[in-house]
Amino acid sequence: MPSTFRIPQARIDGAYGAVMTRVAKRMWGKVPDNAYVLWHNKPVLKAVFGFEQKVGRWSALDPHLKAYAEMASAGAIGCSWCLDFGYFMAHTKGLDEAKVREVPRWRESDVFTDLERDVMAYAEAMTATPPEVTDEMVADLDRRLGHAAVVELTMMVAVENERSRFNSAMGLASQGFSEVCELPLAQAGTITA
Repeated sequence: MPSTFRIPQARIDGAYGAVMTRVAKRMWGKVPDNAYVLWHNKPVLKAVFGFEQKVGRWSALDPHLKAYAEMASAGAIGCSWCLDFGYFMAHTKGLDEAKVREVPRWRESDVFTDLERDVMAYAEAMTATPPEVTDEMVADLDRRLGHAAVVELTMMVAVENERSRFNSAMGLASQGFSEVCELPLAQAGTITA
């Protein structure tokens, strides 16, 4: 289902628009739909893109765990755009696609380790409203991952909440980024927390 754009899709123009379009096409093959929404407020657009560049340089958390946490959060919110793009990014980073595709139904799947399951449970607990994170969850992850990785994990889930809630509220849906991947995303499972 294509994006519905709850506000009109902006026309990306000017020198900055040309550079942004060229960079987006080189990095992802096309301009993400959220750029057409953010273009309506360039200070917001520049702040978001600048922050995302900095987020991309964080490295205390294993990239697999980071991808699983982001996708679990996006799935809990129901952001098909974020799941689509997240799968594409995992593919381009060379992560295990067979595992990434199972994130939407991680509780039913047998491909994840206990640590991976705990990371996804933490991501979903953070995403719930109100959050359902417990002292025990944090203490267990801190013991296994260390302080720096737990801080990064927590902030990555918070960032994904911002992304997914923005994209969902603006009517953005799967844009076909994951079509370049060999495996389609698994359907969400029927078991809930």
